[in-house]
Amino acid sequence: MTNIVLRRMKPEEWKEVAALVHDSTNAWYMRNRGFTIFNAGPESTLLFCRTYESLDPGWTVVAVDSATGRIAGSCFIHPRPTHISLGIMNVHPDYFGQQISSKLLRYITDIADSEGKPVRLVSSAMNLGSFSLYHKAGFVPILFFQDMTMKVPENGISYTVPDRGIIRDATQKDVPEIVALEKELYHIEREKDFRYFIENKDQIWRMNVLVNASGAIDGYLASVHDPASHMVGPGIARTEAQAAALICAELNHHRGTQPVWLIPSRCQELARVMYEIGAKNCELHVAQVRGDWQPEKGVILPSFMPETC
Repeated sequence: MTNIVLRRMKPEEWKEVAALVHDSTNAWYMRNRGFTIFNAGPESTLLFCRTYESLDPGWTVVAVDSATGRIAGSCFIHPRPTHISLGIMNVHPDYFGQQISSKLLRYITDIADSEGKPVRLVSSAMNLGSFSLYHKAGFVPILFFQDMTMKVPENGISYTVPDRGIIRDATQKDVPEIVALEKELYHIEREKDFRYFIENKDQIWRMNVLVNASGAIDGYLASVHDPASHMVGPGIARTEAQAAALICAELNHHRGTQPVWLIPSRCQELARVMYEIGAKNCELHVAQVRGDWQPEKGVILPSFMPETC
């Protein structure tokens, strides 16, 4: 077995890690689904390094082959006040079967245990290998999601905001209220993420809020449009009708393109609206937690980048 050393990623290793994310993820999808998902080349997946290192510099973990110096695996970590979020984990196919993913995961759970925090993630329900990895490490499935996609019509999607509410662009002044709403409904806190989306230095992020007739924020929804990730999410809303309006409003900012978004499978009314506008299911994901958690209220709309659930 190769001698593997775990350490934090260095800035000069971004390109190598991006290539690892690109190649190993595409290899799994081609082998198991018959297609690739990163089609713009490994330079596009620098997005993961850029985003996570902007939010939390020095937290990305790499598994290095001590004999060659080659990076055999990587995982992005996103520490938050209420928990630690585990981002995309990759192991190069040349190093399969050497328990590198287990070592990376143990590295992260040891950090969480030392800080007394739970670890949260969203993983593909279609990847039984990763599901087994997390379940054996003590993760518990808490929410089941269906990935949906459609080509957004050039003329947009009609929708109605319930109860005389409005949907508008989020501002930095909205952030404290958004944080309080999410803590009330989902019991997590991620102010840094919201400020990052709204600041939008890379010009790839968007974020809306739904304001009710009394002027209070009842939901938000962000999105990213980049060659490596074109997703609507993360978001949250008090009701399924509000979640549907937020999704339609955000999709209208992506006309002529085909984003992906996740909805909780148990939200039948929300799913009905999504089917009516022409959306189709394309994958299944599950939110998992290792450690303490509380059942959610409202409607959770997660994303993968940065990991949000």
